[in-house]
Amino acid sequence: MTETVTDNPQNQFPTPDPALGTLEPLVGTWRMTGKDFGSGDPLGGRLSFEWMEGGFFLVQHHEMDHGHGTMKGVEYIGYEAETSTLRSRYFDSTGNAFTYVWKLQDGELSIWFGEEGSPAGFTGTFSADGATISGRWAWPGGGYEATMTKVS
Repeated sequence: MTETVTDNPQNQFPTPDPALGTLEPLVGTWRMTGKDFGSGDPLGGRLSFEWMEGGFFLVQHHEMDHGHGTMKGVEYIGYEAETSTLRSRYFDSTGNAFTYVWKLQDGELSIWFGEEGSPAGFTGTFSADGATISGRWAWPGGGYEATMTKVS
């Protein structure tokens, strides 16, 4: 006689961790403006966030104009169960490949380079209507202020 197992996790589709849902306010297209702390040079660009099919990753595409030209990049943000963090992998057209940790809580967005608490990263605040994020990217020896405005 063959036993049928109905409570087999192998027969169940996985579901995204609910922690990913905290990033929902980022979904859409944003215009970014800012100014370099050291030189005062303006910078700007466009960012878009969308859920990858299945909902396990939030994908960011960006195009940024810095003092040295235009940089394009893509970032995949997912939930890492081993560390209970929202961790991303970032790649850009200048050859950079970075890892970040993300947290969005109570209208405050924090993005740390490498690990939570790193001295390099972004801290920003959402406006009451969720249409603007004002903050700064900072790292030892540099950084820039940034304002992102949702355009769609």
